[in-house]
Amino acid sequence: MPNDYDRIAEGYAAENETSLLNAYYERPAMLELAGDVTGRHILDAGCGSGPLFHALRDRGAIVTGIDASAGMLELAQQRLGADADLRVADLADPLPFPDDAFDDVVASLVLHYLEDWGPTLAELRRVLRTGGRLLISVDHPFMSTLMQHMAGEKPTYFGTRNRIEEWTLGGQTAQMSFWDRPLHAMTEAFTAAGFRIAVISEPFPAPGARELFPDVFADKPSGAFLCFLFFVLQAD
Repeated sequence: MPNDYDRIAEGYAAENETSLLNAYYERPAMLELAGDVTGRHILDAGCGSGPLFHALRDRGAIVTGIDASAGMLELAQQRLGADADLRVADLADPLPFPDDAFDDVVASLVLHYLEDWGPTLAELRRVLRTGGRLLISVDHPFMSTLMQHMAGEKPTYFGTRNRIEEWTLGGQTAQMSFWDRPLHAMTEAFTAAGFRIAVISEPFPAPGARELFPDVFADKPSGAFLCFLFFVLQAD
């Protein structure tokens, strides 16, 4: 079964805590884009083991988390406590929330698992109040294409195409299925679902990353690298 996060839940959660890409790049960037979240009702869509949920709650947000993996949610419950609002839900399906339920939705590294963004974005727009925000991080479309070219493949950048990777974490191996799409397909999907693009970001890693991962930054004097692409969308 592709994207079997239950199989790799413990290994993935452990990696997520300290890795450069998660702990010192993606998560700090999302928190920076979120800004002051005090008192805001936030849906963490694809919350995994709950590190972003935890950080947002610590900053005063009222957070609900959903994930398709019961195994990941079990780890999130252990981290966040029995009173944390966590639910098994697949972003490809209708969401179990009323209209206008949230001030913000954060979707960290999750949309690129979906072939069709239309129904998911429509549901996320539905559960957001007017004026609310959808914060998204996805694999950078240029980077995934570049990596495939470097591996000797010849992907067609302008199409939506499937990519399979094998991940081994915590001694467990799973096949991961991704859907790469060009930048224009992303932005067209956002506007078709009723969102206005407020921010497109290619951030620098968090302070301290260079000292912790000196080998990675040896050939990156500016500290910048291409990996994920971030959006802040406004629900009009």
